[in-house]
Amino acid sequence: MSRQGISSMVYHGEVYLGEAEVFPTKDQDFPFPNNEIRINHLSPPSERCPPLSILQTISPFSVRCKLQAKSVTPQSLLHRLYLSCFQDLKSAVVVAGNEELHLVSMPSKIEKVPCFWCCSVQAGLYESCLAMLNLRCLAIVFDLDETLIVANTMKSFEDRIEALSRRIDGEDDPVRVSGMSAELKRYIEDKDLLKQYVETDTVSDNGKLMTAQNEEVPQLPGSQERIIRPVIRLQERNIVLTRINPEIRDTSVFVRLRPAWEDLRSYLTAKGRKRFEVYVCTMAERDYALEIWRLLDPEAHLISSKQLLDRVVCVKSGSRKSLQHVFVDGICHPKMAMVIDDRMQVWEDKDQPRVHVVPAYTPYYAPQAEMANAVPVLCVARNVACNVRGGFFREFDESLLRKIFELCYENETIDLPYAPDVSDYLISEDTNAVLNNNKDVPMSEGMNGSEPEQRLSRPASLGDERQLQHQAPSIRSSDDEMSVDRASGNRDIRAEVGLVTLLPSSLFITVLQEIGRRCGSKVEFRSTVGSSKILHFSVEVLFSSEKIGIGMGRTREEAQLQAAENALRNLAILGSYLSFIAPTGGLHKDLDKSLLGSENGFLGDAVGPVQDALPKQDVVRSNTVEQLGLSNNSERFSAVIRGIEELCSEGQSVVFRDQPPISESLSKGEYYFQVELGGQILGKGVGLSREEAKLQAAEVALRTLRETVKPQVQKKLKP
Repeated sequence: MSRQGISSMVYHGEVYLGEAEVFPTKDQDFPFPNNEIRINHLSPPSERCPPLSILQTISPFSVRCKLQAKSVTPQSLLHRLYLSCFQDLKSAVVVAGNEELHLVSMPSKIEKVPCFWCCSVQAGLYESCLAMLNLRCLAIVFDLDETLIVANTMKSFEDRIEALSRRIDGEDDPVRVSGMSAELKRYIEDKDLLKQYVETDTVSDNGKLMTAQNEEVPQLPGSQERIIRPVIRLQERNIVLTRINPEIRDTSVFVRLRPAWEDLRSYLTAKGRKRFEVYVCTMAERDYALEIWRLLDPEAHLISSKQLLDRVVCVKSGSRKSLQHVFVDGICHPKMAMVIDDRMQVWEDKDQPRVHVVPAYTPYYAPQAEMANAVPVLCVARNVACNVRGGFFREFDESLLRKIFELCYENETIDLPYAPDVSDYLISEDTNAVLNNNKDVPMSEGMNGSEPEQRLSRPASLGDERQLQHQAPSIRSSDDEMSVDRASGNRDIRAEVGLVTLLPSSLFITVLQEIGRRCGSKVEFRSTVGSSKILHFSVEVLFSSEKIGIGMGRTREEAQLQAAENALRNLAILGSYLSFIAPTGGLHKDLDKSLLGSENGFLGDAVGPVQDALPKQDVVRSNTVEQLGLSNNSERFSAVIRGIEELCSEGQSVVFRDQPPISESLSKGEYYFQVELGGQILGKGVGLSREEAKLQAAEVALRTLRETVKPQVQKKLKP
């Protein structure tokens, strides 16, 4: 390097390795006291991820300095250290208080001596994230109450029955009275079951007497106490009755498990490998939380008994949850974690982009709501997790790793590539926030927050409370992941110009994935940069390497959502595509089965029964189009045009231009249209028919106008 470095002695423990020059990077202090670099240990070797890729992911742009060995021979210890780290994908670690300084071997275009970059990271974080990245594993954090379960004691049942009775007495609307009466009946029925369990350790379920079975609780680290609980599991009804303190019957709890939990749980550890490291963060009391998690994970496949004290984190009611506290010992970086919770606002602001919000579980207020959608809530969460993992490691492999391997010692810190973040692949939106001003919002159906601690007598100790009570501050190598750039959130997508509500945005992608999974076909979302100044992104959907949809938008999420919607429409309508693919392996039959029937509940509720009188393709068209809420294309086009005209100033006219393809990747036979207003391109569309391409372009234009045409823009567009 041209500038003068600081000469320093390099040691591994007490063994002298050689002398090196240290060049602090801009605005960084010299990190080595007494001009001595004392290596504490070497990091574990990496299977596939070079150290710099890991450091850039968990501690981006943290290069503190550069090191260049002075003249050394190939036999010198410093040269051997360099080669060992370079070949085995290791780093040399200098411990400095609560941080680690990692010396990363770097190739050089100029220098003929060992060269290193020195990066800083929180102590312990590198090693834990190294293991996760090598295994293609992320972290997932679950809330419990009203996210995965609803639980009640006798006292909470009585309070809710009393409150609901008062609401019924003060209500004049017979429709509301009927609904609340049905809800009240469900509470009373479950309370009666819990009463039987409290008094006799048995329940009568549809005339069948069920007796409690003793279940031994795995011992926690440091605990010598043997705990055996009487438990009744009504598997077909997703009901479990348990007793937090086996010696105190008043601590009996009636628990309803959310449907499709088994689908989500099995995905997390499918094929004998972990796709996610699992954590729990709840405002519930610790012994209650530990028992609820044991009911959800009885075989301890998700969290082992040795990990429970670190991974089941309880925060005090009224505090905000924080990923920093969940990962208090540096066991994971928040950038590599997603959260499943029914409320976003309980999380610190910086963590909210990583929260996938699910509708609150309301088995008493709306018992059929869970299965009313095409895909159950927890199956949507499963597919969102799948999308997040697939997108994260696709970017890690295809972008970050590729660019890291191109870097040399002479590069600057600014040349480091962007590292993926879980929040890049989530659209976080609090779906329950819309209920705030709804007078018909259901009351809380189970215990939450500090309520379990108030309801339950103090149970036997299950471990070191200090380890569980974390006070938050007051108020492309994955085996089955689809290659998706970003996973859509849980918001409702409404058809333009007042048309019917469509599927939630995440379900377009979810349904596509499910079709691909059943057909044994890969679904891939391929992103390109749009040519328009307004529509920056273009996304293509590939199904078995054949393009079936394209979308454009001002954001990648918008383009991907439109591409998924168009792909579903094409699968349902375009018989030419089905005919083209069918000879390659029976996809026609499998695709029909995927669209029209379901044996596992993912898609079955989205479609009606098959009508034998209809030809197969007509059946696909009839059911799918109706269920997706798609109206006749000509009617829809007319409605969209009316919507555009309403937003245009007087004298403005919309121009549709038939354009050549924007890229050579577009298949023959496709049509390309763009919508112009006042000389500006507002929308582009591609389809296998002229009508479809024009409709797509018009819908994009309408969306663009609604979201971007403000008074100053309208003034600019006026002729």
